[in-house]
Amino acid sequence: MRYETPTDDGAAGALRRWFLAAWTLLTAVKLLVAARLPLFVDEAFYWQEGQHPALAYSDLPGLTAWLTRIGVEFGGHAPLALRAPFLLLGALLPWWVVWITRREFGVRAGWQAGLFALLLPLAGTLGLLALPDVPMAFAALLCVDAGARLLRGVEWRAVALLAAGLALGALSHYRFLAVIGVGFLALLALPEGRRALRDPRVWGAIAIGAAAWAPLLAWNLANADAGLRFQLVERHPWALHAQGLWFLPVQALLVTPPLFAALLLAARHGWRSGEASRRWFALTGGGLVLGFFVLGFFADVERVSFHWPLPGYLALLPLLPALLERWPRWLRALTRIVALAGLVLGMGYYVLVSDAGLRARLAAMKWYPANFAGWDMVADAVRDELATMPAGTRVLADNFKLGAELGFALGDPDLLVLPHPLNEHHGRAPQLRLWGLLREQRDALPQAPQLLVVGASELPYKHLLAHYHGLCARLGPLPPPRVVQVDHGRQRFLLFRLGAGVGQDACVAPAMAWVDAPVSGAQVRAGEPLAVHGWAFKDGVGLAAVEVLLDGAVVARAQYGRAAPHVAAFWKISTDPAHPHVGFDAVVPAERLAPGRHWLGLRLHGHDGSVEDWPEQPLEVVR
Repeated sequence: MRYETPTDDGAAGALRRWFLAAWTLLTAVKLLVAARLPLFVDEAFYWQEGQHPALAYSDLPGLTAWLTRIGVEFGGHAPLALRAPFLLLGALLPWWVVWITRREFGVRAGWQAGLFALLLPLAGTLGLLALPDVPMAFAALLCVDAGARLLRGVEWRAVALLAAGLALGALSHYRFLAVIGVGFLALLALPEGRRALRDPRVWGAIAIGAAAWAPLLAWNLANADAGLRFQLVERHPWALHAQGLWFLPVQALLVTPPLFAALLLAARHGWRSGEASRRWFALTGGGLVLGFFVLGFFADVERVSFHWPLPGYLALLPLLPALLERWPRWLRALTRIVALAGLVLGMGYYVLVSDAGLRARLAAMKWYPANFAGWDMVADAVRDELATMPAGTRVLADNFKLGAELGFALGDPDLLVLPHPLNEHHGRAPQLRLWGLLREQRDALPQAPQLLVVGASELPYKHLLAHYHGLCARLGPLPPPRVVQVDHGRQRFLLFRLGAGVGQDACVAPAMAWVDAPVSGAQVRAGEPLAVHGWAFKDGVGLAAVEVLLDGAVVARAQYGRAAPHVAAFWKISTDPAHPHVGFDAVVPAERLAPGRHWLGLRLHGHDGSVEDWPEQPLEVVR
């Protein structure tokens, strides 16, 4: 049954023009944003994997890395080139939605579904980042298309499409197993699907898809199932927790509430329909969304997972036009307008991240985009340091993020990396070991000058001192660092010029500090002096002085040495010789406090000659 009327030709033509204009505009905007957007941490690591060709890797099958390699080989060493294959797949997705929907439900419905594939924020921004979700979503749509064709009858085009979709999905992500499971159950639930499954050609396509998992299985067999254990066991608590309840409000906001409700209702109506194709889209799309909702009560809540249901929404889009036809005109218009607003906000986020000035305004907020920020500045600092260090100096990163981002910036995919909780937390340590880049033992470090780069903001503050002591145990006392602060110190990097070999002396670590008053974001009155209190210490050598900064300028020298016994009680491993006298007090003169927002910071002077600026915190001066 097709939802067409005698006036469909004119309506379909108008919808087609709207789709073409929207697709062209969105594609142009995505190209512009992708050219300016700093490289995301995972993108950098996929680039690094692509520079070490393999059939599979510790965190993923091979396709994402291969696509990044293709991008830079043909387009040059730049973020836009790296993202180009993903932008292409993202641009094709709406067209595929159009082709599926118009074949099943008519031309007008096809262009309507295509427009919503552009407006759906998760789909409209797809391809901006070089992530495995892009080829996986494309593979899922191929499988959905193949399934709809098979319900009409088994023919070679549908079989080939199924084989291609299953193979691409297997090469994209472990999470594609959910698409396979839901799709297989949907075929079993439909008489037409069970008939298709009796055809040996379909099982031939399934066999091709299964064979595509072979490289990943071989990698796991050769590496003690490290990838499987991380993706399916270690990263998930597999215990019931209430955070799964956040799925509905989060998805409603990301999809936009009217469109989210429409897609869920479309799934319900599609299931109740007597048409096999409608039931197929409802079962696959609704099954994936429902499955990830249930999984949310048992699965990983620490890492980003809001994008997981995207293949389900794409599968539901062909059902959307028929549902919207039943809605009043104002509600249809509201659905489109709110979806457009969601897309603009989603794209606006990436525009904001691309602009250093706008990004700095988020420095004190919870949603600061740390994984996009600061890599260019620390790379510039590394280049400056290397220019004055001996030839043959090796860059040594303290975690995989720095190793990958600096590797891309410096054009070196073989930067050495030290053990770090982040390497294990993100499942990247096994791959670094295979490449021979993870230096876990002291004697494995190069006997040559080294430039150690530490991401001081990558760990919770309570674990930072222990990390510094771990660096000392591996490398010896740390010399005075060069501090690179990005966005008021929200991203903070320390660069240490190390000599050949490792030392054996007591630990000299970077300084630690805290401002007890005023608190971050505090309001103070203009025309009144500001009292600043806190504590600071530097293990191994102690501090000679503490200065207070306002907007980067020194405004007061603190009285340092007040008794603060609670500091040593908390930091039990601290070796600053001044304990417990590590407190400080200062007064910022009233004339320095003009109305408006300011950034309060510290400058810590060590007895070893080090000068380290501490991260700043916002301060509102009001009349």
